[in-house]
Amino acid sequence: MSEPSETEATDTGRHGVLGAVATTKAAIGAGAVGCAAPAPPTAPAAPHDAAAAPPRTLGRTGARVEPVSLGGEGILRTTNRHREAVPVILEALRLGVRYCDTAPAYQQSQDYYGEAFRAAGPKAREQVFLASKTHARDRDGALRLLDDSLRRLGTDHLDLWQLHDLRELDELDAIFGKRGAIEAVEQARADGRVRHVGITGHHDPQILVEAMRRYPVDTVLCAINPSDPARLPFLTTVVAEARRRGVGVIGMKIMAAGRLLQDRAASPGELIRYAASHADTVVIGCSSIAEVRENLGARSLPFPMPPAERAALEARVAPRAGRYDTFKA
Repeated sequence: MSEPSETEATDTGRHGVLGAVATTKAAIGAGAVGCAAPAPPTAPAAPHDAAAAPPRTLGRTGARVEPVSLGGEGILRTTNRHREAVPVILEALRLGVRYCDTAPAYQQSQDYYGEAFRAAGPKAREQVFLASKTHARDRDGALRLLDDSLRRLGTDHLDLWQLHDLRELDELDAIFGKRGAIEAVEQARADGRVRHVGITGHHDPQILVEAMRRYPVDTVLCAINPSDPARLPFLTTVVAEARRRGVGVIGMKIMAAGRLLQDRAASPGELIRYAASHADTVVIGCSSIAEVRENLGARSLPFPMPPAERAALEARVAPRAGRYDTFKA
């Protein structure tokens, strides 16, 4: 299967959008979220804000993750931009990011991570829960991608290996059939190259539900934003099934590839709080060091978002929901 062409795990339309946390908290109390200019690259930053929301447990993996994590897109989904991309990862590591996302389909994202881990020192890799993916549906193709991922990331194992961008029942039949990718998962878990297995998708929620029925995955990565209830909802299907089974939930497309921000339909603080109220963590792509600081600064926002506030946000977005869920079937 060819590499998926649609953005999978992060929203890349975000540019300097979170602002100061103190201002955000005050604005939330007034019913709106304010934005401020990003801090200059030389501004100091503490490894972790003492006021940050406590870590959550990522389902049956037992891993401790924070509401906001580092995605594998943004500047990381590029080619030959090491000088810009690697510092983004290094800043996230310095600020204590716990979960990092990438994939073979994300151009040189895995190479950038590998370079950053080498630059940060021998212990840097072990301080994060590292997730990558396979878009191959067959055993041999998946194992080739896995070995290439490990080489590029400079590690001997993945904490999470995900079956990437599931869309059709035929794909599930191939994955779970003879010499399918699930055989690669089993082999890699047995020999220690992979510790946990997950699934991802943003196309049809029923495909992810069916995948969970067919195999005891540890995590699911799915789309979560306030347009979700309007059509093919993931929250009442995939997330509900995952919670019933003890499967960890990771949120993506929380800003609808930036469209919710472009339309001023919601603030970034609202969108992060909404998605992280349903997921254990959300992955967001970054284009600069300033965005890393802003995104990880969201750890200090009030979580969870109250149900009434979530419902009001869904109602506000509903009239144009179709613009924000174009990634669905």
